[in-house]
Amino acid sequence: MVKLSMIHQISVREKAVAFTFDDGPNPVYTSQLLDIFRSVGGRATFFMIGQEMEAHPEMADAVHQEGHELGNHTYSHPDLTKLTLEEANEELQRTDVLIRKVTGQEVRSFRPPFFGVNDNILSLAAEYGYRTIGTVNGAAKDWETPGVDYILEHTRQVVAPGSILLFHDGYGDRSQTIEAVRVLVEELAAEGYRFVTTSELLDMADPDESGLTMSPEELEG
Repeated sequence: MVKLSMIHQISVREKAVAFTFDDGPNPVYTSQLLDIFRSVGGRATFFMIGQEMEAHPEMADAVHQEGHELGNHTYSHPDLTKLTLEEANEELQRTDVLIRKVTGQEVRSFRPPFFGVNDNILSLAAEYGYRTIGTVNGAAKDWETPGVDYILEHTRQVVAPGSILLFHDGYGDRSQTIEAVRVLVEELAAEGYRFVTTSELLDMADPDESGLTMSPEELEG
Protein backbone atom coordinates (compact mmCIF):
# COMPACT_ATOMS: atom_id res chain seq x y z
CA MET A 1 0.00 0.00 0.00
CA VAL A 2 1.34 3.44 -0.94
CA LYS A 3 1.91 5.70 2.05
CA LEU A 4 -0.12 8.88 1.84
CA SER A 5 1.81 12.12 2.19
CA MET A 6 1.73 15.83 1.51
CA ILE A 7 3.14 16.80 -1.88
CA HIS A 8 5.53 19.76 -2.09
CA GLN A 9 7.30 19.33 -5.40
CA ILE A 10 6.80 17.23 -8.50
CA SER A 11 9.52 15.85 -10.72
CA VAL A 12 8.75 17.23 -14.19
CA ARG A 13 10.68 17.46 -17.43
CA GLU A 14 9.84 21.04 -18.30
CA LYS A 15 10.04 24.44 -16.66
CA ALA A 16 6.70 24.69 -14.92
CA VAL A 17 5.69 25.78 -11.42
CA ALA A 18 2.41 25.93 -9.51
CA PHE A 19 1.56 29.14 -7.67
CA THR A 20 -1.05 28.53 -4.97
CA PHE A 21 -3.04 30.96 -2.86
CA ASP A 22 -4.75 30.25 0.47
CA ASP A 23 -7.56 31.80 2.51
CA GLY A 24 -9.56 33.54 -0.23
CA PRO A 25 -11.40 34.44 -2.23
CA ASN A 26 -10.96 38.13 -1.48
CA PRO A 27 -12.48 40.85 -3.68
CA VAL A 28 -9.37 43.06 -3.49
CA TYR A 29 -6.39 40.72 -3.60
CA THR A 30 -7.76 37.77 -5.56
CA SER A 31 -8.79 40.08 -8.38
CA GLN A 32 -5.27 41.55 -8.52
CA LEU A 33 -3.83 38.06 -8.81
CA LEU A 34 -6.18 37.28 -11.67
CA ASP A 35 -4.79 40.33 -13.47
CA ILE A 36 -1.19 39.17 -12.92
CA PHE A 37 -1.74 35.67 -14.26
CA ARG A 38 -3.89 36.89 -17.14
CA SER A 39 -0.96 39.05 -18.27
CA VAL A 40 1.28 35.99 -18.74
CA GLY A 41 -1.36 33.51 -19.84
CA GLY A 42 -0.81 31.43 -16.70
CA ARG A 43 -2.98 29.54 -14.26
CA ALA A 44 -2.80 29.11 -10.50
CA THR A 45 -4.57 27.18 -7.75
CA PHE A 46 -6.71 28.96 -5.17
CA PHE A 47 -7.25 26.97 -1.97
CA MET A 48 -10.48 28.53 -0.80
CA ILE A 49 -12.15 28.70 2.59
CA GLY A 50 -15.83 27.83 2.38
CA GLN A 51 -16.91 30.76 4.53
CA GLU A 52 -15.05 33.17 2.24
CA MET A 53 -16.64 31.57 -0.82
CA GLU A 54 -20.05 32.22 0.69
CA ALA A 55 -19.08 35.82 1.46
CA HIS A 56 -17.67 36.47 -2.04
CA PRO A 57 -19.34 34.08 -4.49
CA GLU A 58 -18.71 36.36 -7.46
CA MET A 59 -14.97 36.17 -6.80
CA ALA A 60 -14.96 32.38 -6.59
CA ASP A 61 -16.81 32.29 -9.91
CA ALA A 62 -14.33 34.72 -11.50
CA VAL A 63 -11.40 32.51 -10.49
CA HIS A 64 -13.03 29.51 -12.15
CA GLN A 65 -14.08 31.41 -15.27
CA GLU A 66 -10.46 32.43 -15.90
CA GLY A 67 -9.30 28.83 -15.88
CA HIS A 68 -7.74 28.58 -12.44
CA GLU A 69 -8.16 25.63 -10.10
CA LEU A 70 -10.25 25.80 -6.94
CA GLY A 71 -8.88 23.67 -4.11
CA ASN A 72 -10.35 22.81 -0.72
CA HIS A 73 -8.92 24.69 2.28
CA THR A 74 -11.75 23.66 4.66
CA TYR A 75 -14.87 25.59 5.58
CA SER A 76 -13.68 27.59 8.61
CA HIS A 77 -9.86 27.13 8.64
CA PRO A 78 -9.35 24.99 11.76
CA ASP A 79 -6.40 22.74 12.57
CA LEU A 80 -8.02 19.51 11.44
CA THR A 81 -5.81 17.40 13.70
CA LYS A 82 -7.52 18.98 16.73
CA LEU A 83 -11.01 18.00 15.58
CA THR A 84 -12.82 14.70 15.66
CA LEU A 85 -12.75 12.86 12.36
CA GLU A 86 -16.46 13.58 11.98
CA GLU A 87 -15.85 17.32 12.44
CA ALA A 88 -12.93 17.24 10.02
CA ASN A 89 -15.08 15.48 7.45
CA GLU A 90 -17.74 18.18 7.75
CA GLU A 91 -15.10 20.87 7.15
CA LEU A 92 -14.06 19.20 3.91
CA GLN A 93 -17.54 18.21 2.81
CA ARG A 94 -19.08 21.67 3.12
CA THR A 95 -16.39 23.29 0.99
CA ASP A 96 -16.35 20.42 -1.48
CA VAL A 97 -20.04 21.10 -2.16
CA LEU A 98 -19.40 24.82 -2.62
CA ILE A 99 -16.54 24.28 -5.08
CA ARG A 100 -18.48 21.72 -7.11
CA LYS A 101 -21.36 24.18 -7.33
CA VAL A 102 -19.02 26.77 -8.87
CA THR A 103 -17.05 24.50 -11.18
CA GLY A 104 -19.38 21.62 -11.94
CA GLN A 105 -16.34 19.37 -11.52
CA GLU A 106 -14.75 17.12 -8.95
CA VAL A 107 -12.32 18.79 -6.55
CA ARG A 108 -8.80 17.42 -6.93
CA SER A 109 -6.61 19.35 -4.49
CA PHE A 110 -6.64 20.01 -0.76
CA ARG A 111 -4.40 22.02 1.52
CA PRO A 112 -4.80 21.61 5.29
CA PRO A 113 -4.77 24.82 7.33
CA PHE A 114 -1.49 25.21 9.24
CA PHE A 115 -0.29 22.09 7.35
CA GLY A 116 -2.08 20.22 10.11
CA VAL A 117 -2.24 16.61 8.98
CA ASN A 118 -1.84 13.13 10.37
CA ASP A 119 -2.56 9.72 8.89
CA ASN A 120 -6.29 10.06 9.58
CA ILE A 121 -6.56 13.43 7.84
CA LEU A 122 -4.49 12.26 4.87
CA SER A 123 -6.73 9.20 4.56
CA LEU A 124 -9.85 11.34 4.81
CA ALA A 125 -8.61 13.61 2.04
CA ALA A 126 -7.80 10.59 -0.11
CA GLU A 127 -11.37 9.33 0.33
CA TYR A 128 -12.51 12.53 -1.40
CA GLY A 129 -10.06 11.89 -4.20
CA TYR A 130 -7.88 14.79 -3.10
CA ARG A 131 -4.13 15.11 -3.35
CA THR A 132 -2.86 16.88 -0.23
CA ILE A 133 -0.72 19.81 -1.32
CA GLY A 134 2.13 21.44 0.59
CA THR A 135 4.82 23.85 -0.59
CA VAL A 136 8.57 24.34 -0.98
CA ASN A 137 8.63 27.98 0.16
CA GLY A 138 7.08 27.73 3.60
CA ALA A 139 10.05 29.69 4.97
CA ALA A 140 8.83 32.78 3.08
CA LYS A 141 5.97 33.07 5.60
CA ASP A 142 4.09 35.62 3.55
CA TRP A 143 1.17 35.28 5.99
CA GLU A 144 3.27 37.12 8.57
CA THR A 145 3.81 40.09 6.19
CA PRO A 146 7.62 39.94 6.61
CA GLY A 147 8.28 42.33 3.71
CA VAL A 148 8.38 41.93 -0.05
CA ASP A 149 12.14 41.37 -0.14
CA TYR A 150 11.93 38.65 2.51
CA ILE A 151 9.18 36.83 0.62
CA LEU A 152 11.18 37.08 -2.60
CA GLU A 153 14.46 35.92 -1.07
CA HIS A 154 12.95 32.87 0.61
CA THR A 155 11.05 31.89 -2.51
CA ARG A 156 13.70 32.45 -5.17
CA GLN A 157 16.12 30.10 -3.42
CA VAL A 158 13.73 27.14 -3.67
CA VAL A 159 12.17 27.69 -7.10
CA ALA A 160 12.81 24.87 -9.55
CA PRO A 161 10.82 23.01 -12.19
CA GLY A 162 7.94 21.29 -10.42
CA SER A 163 7.91 23.57 -7.37
CA ILE A 164 4.64 24.28 -5.58
CA LEU A 165 4.68 27.81 -4.15
CA LEU A 166 2.46 29.05 -1.33
CA PHE A 167 1.06 32.55 -0.87
CA HIS A 168 -2.08 34.06 0.66
CA ASP A 169 -4.83 36.20 -0.85
CA GLY A 170 -7.13 36.39 2.16
CA TYR A 171 -7.28 37.42 5.84
CA GLY A 172 -5.54 40.74 6.29
CA ASP A 173 -3.44 43.09 4.20
CA ARG A 174 -1.91 41.01 1.40
CA SER A 175 -0.33 43.87 -0.55
CA GLN A 176 3.18 42.53 0.17
CA THR A 177 2.21 39.18 -1.26
CA ILE A 178 0.71 40.73 -4.38
CA GLU A 179 3.87 42.72 -5.09
CA ALA A 180 6.15 39.72 -4.45
CA VAL A 181 4.06 37.53 -6.74
CA ARG A 182 4.08 40.20 -9.43
CA VAL A 183 7.90 40.30 -9.35
CA LEU A 184 8.27 36.51 -9.25
CA VAL A 185 5.88 35.94 -12.14
CA GLU A 186 7.73 38.48 -14.28
CA GLU A 187 11.10 36.92 -13.43
CA LEU A 188 10.02 33.35 -14.01
CA ALA A 189 8.19 34.18 -17.23
CA ALA A 190 11.40 35.78 -18.51
CA GLU A 191 13.22 32.53 -17.63
CA GLY A 192 10.76 30.52 -19.70
CA TYR A 193 8.62 29.06 -16.93
CA ARG A 194 4.99 28.09 -17.45
CA PHE A 195 2.46 28.69 -14.69
CA VAL A 196 0.15 25.72 -14.15
CA THR A 197 -2.32 24.47 -11.56
CA THR A 198 -1.36 21.86 -9.00
CA SER A 199 -3.45 19.26 -10.82
CA GLU A 200 -1.79 20.11 -14.12
CA LEU A 201 1.62 19.81 -12.44
CA LEU A 202 0.68 16.40 -11.04
CA ASP A 203 -0.46 15.29 -14.49
CA MET A 204 2.96 16.32 -15.84
CA ALA A 205 4.88 14.18 -13.35
CA ASP A 206 7.84 12.25 -14.71
CA PRO A 207 6.75 8.59 -14.47
CA ASP A 208 10.31 7.60 -13.62
CA GLU A 209 10.46 9.85 -10.58
CA SER A 210 8.33 10.36 -7.50
CA GLY A 211 7.18 13.66 -6.06
CA LEU A 212 9.15 15.24 -3.26
CA THR A 213 7.45 15.01 0.10
CA MET A 214 8.38 16.55 3.42
CA SER A 215 6.95 16.64 6.89
CA PRO A 216 5.22 19.85 8.04
CA GLU A 217 8.15 20.51 10.36
CA GLU A 218 10.55 20.57 7.42
CA LEU A 219 8.55 23.35 5.80
CA GLU A 220 10.10 25.77 8.28
CA GLY A 221 13.61 24.78 7.22
